[in-house]
Amino acid sequence: MSATGASRFAVTALCAIGLAGSLRGQEAAPGLEPRPAPIPERWRGLVGEYGPDRQPIYVYERHGVLYARVLWTIAYPLTSVSDSAFAFPERGLYGGERVTFTRDAVGSTISIDLSGVRYPRRAVGPADGGQLHVIPLAPVPDVLAAARTAQPPPQPEGLRAPELTDLAALDSTLRLDVRYATANNFLGSPFYASPRAFLQRPAAEAVVRAQRWLRERGYGLLIHDGYRPWYVTRAFWDATPPESRWMVANPSSGSRHNRGCAVDLTLVDLATGGVVDMGGTYDETTPRSYPDYPVTTTLQRWHRELLREALEREGFRRISDEWWHFDFRDWREYPILNLSFEELR
Repeated sequence: MSATGASRFAVTALCAIGLAGSLRGQEAAPGLEPRPAPIPERWRGLVGEYGPDRQPIYVYERHGVLYARVLWTIAYPLTSVSDSAFAFPERGLYGGERVTFTRDAVGSTISIDLSGVRYPRRAVGPADGGQLHVIPLAPVPDVLAAARTAQPPPQPEGLRAPELTDLAALDSTLRLDVRYATANNFLGSPFYASPRAFLQRPAAEAVVRAQRWLRERGYGLLIHDGYRPWYVTRAFWDATPPESRWMVANPSSGSRHNRGCAVDLTLVDLATGGVVDMGGTYDETTPRSYPDYPVTTTLQRWHRELLREALEREGFRRISDEWWHFDFRDWREYPILNLSFEELR
């Protein structure tokens, strides 16, 4: 999760949302077959955002064509002149002009040049594909200890009895990377006693069915998080700076994770064993987290839609601002829970 200011993120996010909306009419809804070809290796490092908020240039790939979108609304297909230079169409605002990509000593793209103006590459997400962080307001162990003494919000009568189920016990082929059991998370400190993932049994069984469906297509699931005790949500809120609290649930109302009905996950390629490139990383508070973030490749978008298809066919729904987060349809029927992992057997 990013430590950048909320105001800059808000501006960029709004631009990304508008750009996503403008692109939806340009192509048919992503299909599951055939799997699109990867972006040409020589273009891989070119996709990204360039320039300031007020005049950004977005470079992305669609179906083997590289596009540049200027000022959020005008998209131009680019013709390759060399590995580092591309030409705009003859007709249009930048008719026939070239956009030139500049790389550093190790080959990473650092800027583009258009009409004599240099547009530096914008830093969106961690450069190494790792975990973004925020600086906690206080030491996390102290915040977590205080949160354990707090009380969850009152619950209505008549909710379903919890039946939290260990996902790995249902299907040993599911892979786990439960970052809140480690220091590799947005607050840099462990919150869970063990790297396990639980869901209410109907939701857990639905994930297993999604895993089987994906396995027939050469993919599997990597689980990042499931049930989250309410006191952890309270600790997230208390440790996160106010300007960044939009990215964590308010403990006064709890979260769907607290009910055991939300899962954070991504795809694994069974042929290689590697985690699939989704065009953004888990728990990343940048515009790349929006499911429709358009500054991606066709293959990255296809993989996002494959994950959505696998989960939604089993009763989950993807939320609007995190491509990795899915809520189970019956979440309203379950209470907010505050059981620690130590109490779950």
